[in-house]
This record gives sequence, structure tokens and C-alpha cells, in this order.
Amino acid sequence: MSNSANLIVAIDGPAASGKGTLARRLAEILNLRYLDTGSLYRATGLSVLRAEGDPTNEEEAVKASENLDLSIFSAEDLRSEEAGMAASHVAFLPSVRAVLLEFQRSVAARPGDQFAGAILDGRDIGTVVCPDADAKIFVTADLEVRIKRRLQELKDRGEPVIESRVREDMTARDQRDRDRSVSPLKKAEDAWELDTSKMNADEALAAALSHIRGTGPQ
Repeated sequence: MSNSANLIVAIDGPAASGKGTLARRLAEILNLRYLDTGSLYRATGLSVLRAEGDPTNEEEAVKASENLDLSIFSAEDLRSEEAGMAASHVAFLPSVRAVLLEFQRSVAARPGDQFAGAILDGRDIGTVVCPDADAKIFVTADLEVRIKRRLQELKDRGEPVIESRVREDMTARDQRDRDRSVSPLKKAEDAWELDTSKMNADEALAAALSHIRGTGPQ
């Protein structure tokens, strides 16, 4: 781990692996500015949809990313399955990723004097956004476990649940994330892998803290 003034932590992993919950809790404990980079793509995708556009249309998606206003979306909006699917389409577009990349890097470089650093979670944080991060964690879990987690999340929000649809959507999203030509989802060579398949949130947090603080596996 470097001796930089600001601690930078990169969290990557597929949907429903637990990376978002982990990143938010680490941010609170370590006093880090938290950026859910997926929310940028979700908001971009929703912006296109609300303009009655097509998230796969590069021109429309780039325009939305350049004029992004996160304040117009609620947390519930950004957590919806509609937002997740739209995000996976706009994130596939290299020009959209280029627009949002600079914002992500600016947060990491200048998190604010009140913070000890920044923690970003997404798909390409350790490989592209913050390749020199002090700590890189790749959070993963078995597909069946991730599907069950997403189903429970949707039930808890009172949304209609169709398991076959969730399975189909998650499988398709995984494939798009891994197969896109720019910044695909993959583990950085120097990242520590955290498999949460058999862990609850507290166990995952303890393991990650141990790693970041230098007492766990390196």
C-alpha cells in the first residue's frame, strides 16, 4: 500500500456480488468519500429512457452523459431493474465511458478535505479508473447466490419478482460487462479477490477491513 496523502480503494465485481454494500460500509468506517460509479451509468441510461430514447443509441447516450444531473433521480429510481438494464447498455458504449471517466478520476484525486480518501465501486475501477489505487478488491459470488440476493432485494422493495426474468437479465448483463471492447469487467492483476458466496455482509466487511489494513491476505 502506498503512502499517498489520500487513501484510494477500488472495488470491482459483478451485479449483486455485495460490492456496493461493502463499499458504503468501508467508506463510513474509514472516512472515505464514496462514489457508486454504477449510479452514473444508471442515471445516464434513465435519462435516455425519460427522453423516450434508446440506451443503445450512442449519440443519445453521449448527450445524456454530458448533461447528467443526478439530483433528478431518487435512490429508488437508480436501484430499479430498469435502471440496471439501461446502465448495462450505455456502459457498453466507449464514448459514454470516456465522458464519465474523468468525473470518476476527479473524485478519486480530490475527494474533499473532510475525507481521508475515496472509495469507488464499479466494473473497471482497479483496471482503468484508478489503476494505482492503494487497495484493490474484486468482489465476486456464485451466479445462483447473486440471483437469490437480487430476488430478495426486489421483494424487499415491493417490486414484482419473476425469477426466470431476473436470471435472464443478470446472465445477459454479466456477458455484456465482460465482453465489451472498452473497460470490460475483469479482476486487476494486483487485486485481492473476495468471494462472498458464503459470507454475510458483516463477514465480508471484516475480511475487507483486514485486507485494507494490511493484516489479511495480500
